Amino acid sequence: MSLPYYISPEQFMKDKHKYAREGISRGKSVLAMEFSDGVLFVAENPSATLHKVSEIYDKVAFAGVGKFNEFETLRMHGIRQADVRGYSYSREDVTARGLANSYSQVLGLIFTEQLKPYEVEILVAAVGDDPETNELYHILYDGSVADEHGYVAMGGEAEALGEVLQKNYKDGMTMAAALKVGSKALSEVGGEAVPADNLEVAVLDRKRERRKFRRVSEKEIAELSR
Repeated sequence: MSLPYYISPEQFMKDKHKYAREGISRGKSVLAMEFSDGVLFVAENPSATLHKVSEIYDKVAFAGVGKFNEFETLRMHGIRQADVRGYSYSREDVTARGLANSYSQVLGLIFTEQLKPYEVEILVAAVGDDPETNELYHILYDGSVADEHGYVAMGGEAEALGEVLQKNYKDGMTMAAALKVGSKALSEVGGEAVPADNLEVAVLDRKRERRKFRRVSEKEIAELSR
């Protein structure tokens, strides 16, 4: 009589962590940096339609790395939650912190209860009325949340990108300076320059009216990168 297959809970969780990290490492990276007028997102992304960075609500944005279909599902979850809360209460009640907590719960449940974890890392960011009130929440595949300041790097090369950003990032940079730092980091870690048409760039700009999010065109990226 054969014995049933057994794996300890500790080993099972270790295997899940390894599986998720390996999946994320195969994707392109995303950077987010605070600058003088808001938050800048820079991603290496050759696709013009499959975005890694998107608007969630008036002053809240979402960025994801890993499996596109999985972080796209999470993005839509956040949009629905934000719309319902904003409609039921007020637009000011939709916050990055609330969305980050919701994402943390969802990813935590998926990681612990489902056989296959999501192979994603996501970022929920909000621009405040001044630099001190910006919010950057980095959520991992297992539901862990980190409240970041200044800059965030996500993806397979996050550690190396973080080291480059640590050397070059400065508080109060202009948007052009922040974009140069971000594109330089991606180029250094990748080993070759990333052309403007392979960059996805977006901003949360506090100077804009109600909707703070906007995408930066390829032409503007090229001009700002000079």
